[in-house]
Amino acid sequence: MSALADRPENPVVGRPAVHESAALHVTGAAVYTDDVAARAHGVLTAWPVPSTCAHARVTVDIAPAYDVAGVVRVLTADDVPGVNDAGVKHDEPLFPTEAMFFGHALVWVLGETTDAARRGAAAVTVSYEPLPSFITVQEAIDAGSFQGVPRTIARGDAASALESSAFVFEGESVVGGQEHFSLETHASFAVRDPDGRYFVECSTQHPSETQEIVAHVLGVPSSNVTVECLRMGGGFGGKEMQPHGFAAIAALGAKLTGRPVRLRLNRTQDITMSGKRHPFHLAWRAGFDADGSLQALDATLTADGGWSLDLSEPVLGRALCHVDNAYWIPNVRVHGRVAQTHKPSNTAFRGFGGPQGAFLIEDILGRAAPVLGIDPLELRERNFYRPGQRTHYGQLVKDAERLPAIWNRLRRESDLEARLREISRFNDAHPDRKRGLAMTPVKFGISFTFTSFNQAGALVLVYKDGSVLINHGGTEMGQGLHTKMLQVAATALGVPLEAVRVAPTRTDKVPNTSATAASSSADLNGGAVKLACEEIRGRLAAVAGRLLGVDARDVRFSNGYVEALGGGGRMLFADVVAAAYLKRVQLFAAGYYRTEGLHWDAERQQGSPFKYFAYGCAAAEVEVDGFTGAYRLRRVDIVHDVGDSLSPLLDIGQIEGGFVQGTGWLTLEELRWDTGDGATRGRLQTPSASTYKLPSFSEMPEEFHVALFEDAREDGAVYGSKAVGEPPLLLAFSVREALRQAVGAFGPAGRSVELASPATPEAVFWAVEAARGARVAGAASVSPDATDAAAPATAGDSGSAEPDLLTAGR
Repeated sequence: MSALADRPENPVVGRPAVHESAALHVTGAAVYTDDVAARAHGVLTAWPVPSTCAHARVTVDIAPAYDVAGVVRVLTADDVPGVNDAGVKHDEPLFPTEAMFFGHALVWVLGETTDAARRGAAAVTVSYEPLPSFITVQEAIDAGSFQGVPRTIARGDAASALESSAFVFEGESVVGGQEHFSLETHASFAVRDPDGRYFVECSTQHPSETQEIVAHVLGVPSSNVTVECLRMGGGFGGKEMQPHGFAAIAALGAKLTGRPVRLRLNRTQDITMSGKRHPFHLAWRAGFDADGSLQALDATLTADGGWSLDLSEPVLGRALCHVDNAYWIPNVRVHGRVAQTHKPSNTAFRGFGGPQGAFLIEDILGRAAPVLGIDPLELRERNFYRPGQRTHYGQLVKDAERLPAIWNRLRRESDLEARLREISRFNDAHPDRKRGLAMTPVKFGISFTFTSFNQAGALVLVYKDGSVLINHGGTEMGQGLHTKMLQVAATALGVPLEAVRVAPTRTDKVPNTSATAASSSADLNGGAVKLACEEIRGRLAAVAGRLLGVDARDVRFSNGYVEALGGGGRMLFADVVAAAYLKRVQLFAAGYYRTEGLHWDAERQQGSPFKYFAYGCAAAEVEVDGFTGAYRLRRVDIVHDVGDSLSPLLDIGQIEGGFVQGTGWLTLEELRWDTGDGATRGRLQTPSASTYKLPSFSEMPEEFHVALFEDAREDGAVYGSKAVGEPPLLLAFSVREALRQAVGAFGPAGRSVELASPATPEAVFWAVEAARGARVAGAASVSPDATDAAAPATAGDSGSAEPDLLTAGR
């Protein structure tokens, strides 16, 4: 497989390249799904009738809608010729008889205009027979409301190791969800051809699965449905599974009316109806030896799945695989389960459960460090994986030596030691403002944990003039995948970047594609594109060899020329292509790539599900206002491993964006639901930009330094590169841990600091108040004649840690 990683001389990959749609984006000329609909004639608009009850049996009267001018059709379950289901688990009825969350679409109204469809939906009457509802994870746990298959990963004997550990900590951690908030909301546009074929333009990360769901709702073969994705205005995982039902509604409307149908959710509908990042409830016990080395972890992870399974099981599975993050834990037992609540079905989100799993161990280390009396930097570094060690699910941690190398480089380049001394001086001089500085690592597994998804196809066409068109199965959501594929093709064919164009992603060009997800799309589609190009190049080399009078193996392709080794002459690539056409040589090829070396036993939860691990470290410095809990992110330094980068500008942008999105999840973005017993129970209270806080320019680090780890070729990956989409999000733990350090500075030494997640300014304020209260209480308990006033706190002293955190000290 090393040939896959080899680069020729003068490669186009590795060069800074402008995003292929950058000019279209900044000028507003980029076309998205709803723009296609706006250019069509006779288009109907679909509008939902939402439930106003979190859980109830419903009876819907659609007759009043037909009294509204401009209403053409109301879609109901009776209209479905195929399967009334929008999911792959057959638990998501497209037209439900039981409302499962506040905002659940019950029926859809088609109108001549958006206003007609909206007024028609408002005229529909719904009768409710309320049923019990569970809004929080804790409510579901208490009621035993679970779905899917629970899983457990175990190694060693966690129970015995906890019994023999010098220090044992116990606690509960709750990590919140996150709204995707893509700039483009969910959108689909469907057209029915006279011959019974359907064309669907859809903002989807998984066109092949959208095609499959549309086909089974309509009751037609998949070959009768073509799904295209021009581009997305953001996806982040939210468009991996959930666009399918919206596309099916549009296609069903087109079938029944014979007219094009558009469906585009407005912002409030999009936030209210679509799933989020899974909130998790984490109950755990962790053991350390006297030196602070982790000995055991026993934990139960409960994911809030929402009303249906969606992708909750694989999200939970990845969380279980990432509870170790970058740390060796010899004895592990982690159990996972999915709660069923009456909220929108939670779904994929950048990191896909990995961030929630890693949150657990980072929270444990952050809480334990002051009680153990070990600097958090030292505690983390002391527990890093070392070469030759394996994860709790049995995979060798390849390139484990990169972790300390990146960590030490970051310490050096961020001037960490001097800044820590300066922060200590600052905190001593400022009683009402404190600063904190923390470093955290990431080890993130790359590949789909469902092994079958680790495959991709491509179709590469070379035209007689030497220009190139590539089709591949990945979708573009702003991350730069198309740009990387252009660079891969240009490198493999030895032509300039401007000679290659990428076509929109379509299911009738490359079939049976995997989702653009799991940070694997450049690996998978890049491998397929490279192989297709190499097949064409091999044919052209035979032609060029005859023209240049050399063996085909002595022909080289570079920068638009075809040359013979040893100065035997050269020709333009376009001239060789023209000659090949005249000699009836095939100028197109299909490429197929599958990731080798993966195996996963889902029942035993053991194997090697990942091709490799991506590594990185981040150092973040914050300043907290003790009066308000408001904070500033003063500086961030990152060193991240992307292998041998395909496109450095894109990769640095992805690192920056992922980090900021992770910071939003951990410190700003708070989803609030009505958990009362009133008529609006289950309603999302943060359904817009005015009520849901996103990171903005004011939350960006005042200094932001990002460097790529060098000499990091990854054998077995296309041109030696590594994935970059998801791993950097986990680097944002450094911000949360820096906040913990700053809050701790308001209180006594040796005290564990607990932070809510997200650690909003409000949450930080109450944590500061708790720290101040502990300082006052500690001072009041000390008297001049106390015989043990100077005695150090032991592991079992409740004054040195929260009582529910520290349960034993041996």
